[in-house]
Amino acid sequence: MASKTVSPADRRNILRVIFISLLLDLISFTFILPLFPRLLEFYRSREAADASPHSLLNRILLGLNTYKQSFSRTISDRYDVVLLGGALGSLFSLLQAIASPFIGSLSDRYGRRTALLWSMAGNIASVALWLAATDFRTFLASRVVGGLSEGNVQLATAMAADISNAEQRAATMAMVGACFSIAFTFGPALGAALATVETVAANPFATAAGVSLLLILIETLYLYLYLPETLPSYRLSEPTDVSISTPTTRAKATSRTNSYLLLNTTHFIFILFFSGMEFSLPFMTYDLFAYTSSQTGKLLGFMGLLASILQGGVTRRLNPLLAIQIGVTACAASLFLLGRLTTEAGLWVAAGLLAITTSTVVTGLNTLSSFEAAEAERGGKLGNHRSW
Repeated sequence: MASKTVSPADRRNILRVIFISLLLDLISFTFILPLFPRLLEFYRSREAADASPHSLLNRILLGLNTYKQSFSRTISDRYDVVLLGGALGSLFSLLQAIASPFIGSLSDRYGRRTALLWSMAGNIASVALWLAATDFRTFLASRVVGGLSEGNVQLATAMAADISNAEQRAATMAMVGACFSIAFTFGPALGAALATVETVAANPFATAAGVSLLLILIETLYLYLYLPETLPSYRLSEPTDVSISTPTTRAKATSRTNSYLLLNTTHFIFILFFSGMEFSLPFMTYDLFAYTSSQTGKLLGFMGLLASILQGGVTRRLNPLLAIQIGVTACAASLFLLGRLTTEAGLWVAAGLLAITTSTVVTGLNTLSSFEAAEAERGGKLGNHRSW
């Protein structure tokens, strides 16, 4: 179903399915963000009391202590949870980077819908493992499975591009970005609230995990029932190598307006700094201001609300390159403030700047990247872009 053959009514229906499903997915995904510091403290204290010094978590902590001792300045043990959280975040991102190009290429070959449903199966397994995670080993397995199967965002981006022409592309990508913003408005706060409801003594985070699993199951059923295939049907049986495709496709595939290497490198450099700060923010508030999960959820909710307002009212109207420039400038200012953070007021100002960054840079890069890929290679190209 190429964009040129999609009627306005069908396009609206498909965009609605993409928006609702991605919103459910991201709300479920953001449940865990404000819980990470307390969650890792729970596993550390549990295994310190019950497990042998040779348990997986204790071996990881021993490795982190060895890493800390490599610095000339002594690093306090109170940073163990921060380092452990950073290691887990890096592992998830690494696995996602490995899997994304494969998931995208599979969607080019077998269709977006098929690839997305298989990705959802992995997400269900990941959250189910978190629900059952009474020890760190099981929780780590849930993060590994989640990292390898998380293809929802890149596939949603590819589907949105499939049904959008050049004039519609920026607004469509802003809609995908708005899902992130709305999810960050409600997901972390809801996850923090659910974590206060204890239903399983062996896993105090089981309520949040259970609701997260319910959302993923609802999303999967919704996609199965209502999502049509957006990849043109003739692409499903033809080779996806653009060098042997039709002359029209070959022209589209090679008519670049930007260097793909430049786009991917820009994405890599930006994500290298921004995603680390985004993931570390709950640990920073936990360490500097003793924030509870609820307080961290409110901070992330503020960021999501501001970003969603900007996505809906500003970013969708901006030239993608200008949006990237604004976002990178805001990111640099935010990192400068966070590096000199002494007050909560400064924290909230920096969070506001991060919200501007969230609402602009990735949306702009995704828009430019989508222009550089022909229909037969869009899933793989966007997957490769995301893996950077």
